[in-house]
Amino acid sequence: MRGFSLVELSIVLVILGLLTGGILAGQSLIRASEIRSVSTEFQRYTAAAHTFRDKYMGLPGDLNNATAFWGAAHATPATCLTTVGTGTQTCNGNADGLVNQPANASEYGESYAFWQHLANAGLIEGTYTGRAGTGSTGHVVIDSNAPRAKLGNNATWYVSTVIGGGSYAFAMPTGNKLMFGGQTSANWNYNPVLTIEEAWNIDTKMDDGQATQGSVWAIGWNTCTPATADTDYENYDFGVAGIMCGLAFRNPF
Repeated sequence: MRGFSLVELSIVLVILGLLTGGILAGQSLIRASEIRSVSTEFQRYTAAAHTFRDKYMGLPGDLNNATAFWGAAHATPATCLTTVGTGTQTCNGNADGLVNQPANASEYGESYAFWQHLANAGLIEGTYTGRAGTGSTGHVVIDSNAPRAKLGNNATWYVSTVIGGGSYAFAMPTGNKLMFGGQTSANWNYNPVLTIEEAWNIDTKMDDGQATQGSVWAIGWNTCTPATADTDYENYDFGVAGIMCGLAFRNPF
């Protein structure tokens, strides 16, 4: 039985190398497309919020007459906050210009009504409960109370006003924020979904490339930057590999 010649083996190795290179190049292109989708989704949701405000004279989630358009989950405002409506039924916000997270686990919460109001208005796709998940007042649940991001890795979006620092995010000034990160088991979406270079790349293209400056901030000060406390000013820590970061977009509306 005749074996392969050196020429034949060389051809096989070249073909395998081309296939491997093509697969790696394809994976790189897919990831690059997913990274670009972060800024695209941010722009889409920001534009939707501005369009909503122009039409309804208030921010989604914060709108104080939302039930006049889409029906009330319950006629009594206090009870409405603890009731999941059917269809488009919702609850009113307090019209203070801030999309606030719920005060307790049983409340409705403007942070979640934000997505429901946008969907009710036909400005984004999906159907959302307007309620926090069962884990906590800040429990983000993909496809239930918040939209799924194209990036994957359980990435999703969340709206909040106050991020008080702690183990995951820098203490940020009060104001509306779009938070981009990975879903957790019982809290807001602070799990990392980006490498440090990817987070810096998005920050540089959309803002100033600084982890705690301008309109784009890092989520994950203890993984994404070399900070020793959530109040430290630091740059992105390019010496660390792996998925380490999320991002917060400050004052988008």
